[in-house]
Amino acid sequence: MAVAEAIDSGSMSEAEWQARCDLAACYQLVDLYGWSDLSGTHISARIPGTEHFLINPYGLLFDQITARNLVKVDQDGQIVGHSDWPVNPAGFLIHSCIHRARPDVHCVLHTHTRAGNAIAMQKDGLLPINQKALIITGWTAYHDYEGVVLDAAEQESLVRDLGDNMILIMRNHGLMTCGDSVGAAFVWMHRIEAACRYQVDGLSGGVPLHYPSEAVQQKTIEQGRRIFAPNGHARVGMEWPSLITQLERERGTGYRS
Repeated sequence: MAVAEAIDSGSMSEAEWQARCDLAACYQLVDLYGWSDLSGTHISARIPGTEHFLINPYGLLFDQITARNLVKVDQDGQIVGHSDWPVNPAGFLIHSCIHRARPDVHCVLHTHTRAGNAIAMQKDGLLPINQKALIITGWTAYHDYEGVVLDAAEQESLVRDLGDNMILIMRNHGLMTCGDSVGAAFVWMHRIEAACRYQVDGLSGGVPLHYPSEAVQQKTIEQGRRIFAPNGHARVGMEWPSLITQLERERGTGYRS
């Protein structure tokens, strides 16, 4: 359905419709890339110009999520308007505090992938043993496990631990990324997921690993801070239009329904 048709229905603004299309595409891409966990994880997006957010209808698989069945909630996770589906209370508890504390964050993406959890379980976390890891280290923080996130008291430590970073390794739990757009949050997740996979593969090889010198490690970390900055040559999220093309090639435009 075209954006204009959705606006003519009187049900939503153009900004909300675009946010819905981007977020639904992100859910579908997360599933396409093999990062989904039934309905156990979640991605949220801020509706521009409002205090409302979009999140998945709890119980649907990611490949079933579309622009129209996303659920609109307020800052307290209360459903705005009508929805045939509830929301995951732990899901929005994680997301709402990040959105409140970080006005620069438009989208928060959380996963429970095999590689992400493998690194989240390892005492030393992400190791400085490959370029993919080193260039995102300057954007990465850690949060200690406190149980299933159902206690609002954990929001304070989530916000504190994330700080001004864009990637959070949630120990014993999974990964979280955020971005100033849906596309940026997705690409940050792609980068940390790849780094985790490389580490798992390297550690499973059964041979000693080669670590770059400390000087080279620091140089590469600083390079990553520059190249992924908003004015950097590899600005995070610039691949989003191509990712949408990939999704539509693989699965059509059903995410817009």
